[in-house]
Amino acid sequence: MGVAPNFSIVTLGVKDIRTSASFYRALGWEQRGNPSAGITWFRTSGTWIGLFDYTELADDVGLPAVEPRGFSGITLALNFGSEAEVDSALQLAVEAGARLVKPAERAEWGGYSGYFADLDGYLWETAYAPMFPVDENGSIEIPD
Repeated sequence: MGVAPNFSIVTLGVKDIRTSASFYRALGWEQRGNPSAGITWFRTSGTWIGLFDYTELADDVGLPAVEPRGFSGITLALNFGSEAEVDSALQLAVEAGARLVKPAERAEWGGYSGYFADLDGYLWETAYAPMFPVDENGSIEIPD
């Protein structure tokens, strides 16, 4: 039978929900919920990003809240329809307070991408991958 791939939410543990929510609103993302309730949500093309207090999220998981250091082994990707859109997204993110980690450049896999870190250090790739066209809803299809 298997586990249904109903991937619907990525929850990010953040230091300050209000400040992080302000950052994602500055990107132009639709917010649901009130940060004063302890969690808030942002709609993406097929899932939701949740912002929740870092320590409280660690408590919910049942693990100690240790300060993250360096690369965590995960990135989040935003795919766009052109190189110009990648550049624009990186610029807007930096203007909203993100740290530019890697300027956009042509990649050996045939696309164009760069990285920014949000206010809590979560790494976001901004990418144009011509082999994964972006549809009108912002979703991509990865071919066989």
